[in-house]
Amino acid sequence: MKKIRNSKFVIRNSQSGMTLLELLVVLGIFGILATVAIFNYGGLQAKINLTNLANDVALQVVGAQNASLSGLLPAQTSSSNWKPSYGVYFSSASATDIKGADSKDFIYFVDLNQDNQFDGSTCPPTINKECISKYTITNNNSISNIEVFYASSSNSIPNLTITFARPNSGAVLYSGGVQLTGVSYIEITLLSTTGVSSSIDLYPSGRVQINS
Repeated sequence: MKKIRNSKFVIRNSQSGMTLLELLVVLGIFGILATVAIFNYGGLQAKINLTNLANDVALQVVGAQNASLSGLLPAQTSSSNWKPSYGVYFSSASATDIKGADSKDFIYFVDLNQDNQFDGSTCPPTINKECISKYTITNNNSISNIEVFYASSSNSIPNLTITFARPNSGAVLYSGGVQLTGVSYIEITLLSTTGVSSSIDLYPSGRVQINS
C-alpha cells in the first residue's frame, strides 16, 4: 500500500474491494427499495385510474344537465311536444340488472317518455329507445356502493337514476322505480381491486362533487 503525503493530508491507494457480504447487503437494500417503489407505483396508478373514472362519471351527469337545459333534440325522437330531458343510470349489482347495467358500467340516456327513469333499452340508440351510450368501466374498477344521505340517516340503494328536465337545472332522483325525496346528497363509491377507493357526491341541486 502506497502513501502519498503532503503537509495537509494523506492519500491511500488501496487495492481492496467489497467483500461478498457487503455486496449481498447492498443488493438486499436495492431489492427492498425496488419492491417499495413498485408497490407505491401500483397504488398511485390505481388512484389515477379511479380519479379518471370519477371524472368520467361527473362529466356524464353534467352532460345530461347541459343537454336538457340547452334543449338538445336527440336522434330517437322528432316530437315537437317533447321537453328535453336526459339522465344517467347507475347500478352496484354484480350481475346485470333489469335495466341492463351492473357495477362495471353506467348508462347515459334520453328520457323520451318524461317519467324520469331509464326504460332499459339496449345500446346503441334506436328510434323510440332511450339509451344513448353505455360506458364500460375498465382497469378492473367498479361501482362498489350507492348510498343516499338524508338529514339524520343514510342507506345503501342498489341503483340510481338521475335525470334533468328543461327548464329546471335540479336533479330528479329515482331508485327501483321510487322517487327519492328529502335527500341531502347521494354518494357513489368507486373501488379498485387493490382496495383504493374514490367517490362522487350528487346533490338534488344538480351539483357534482368528486372526492379524492
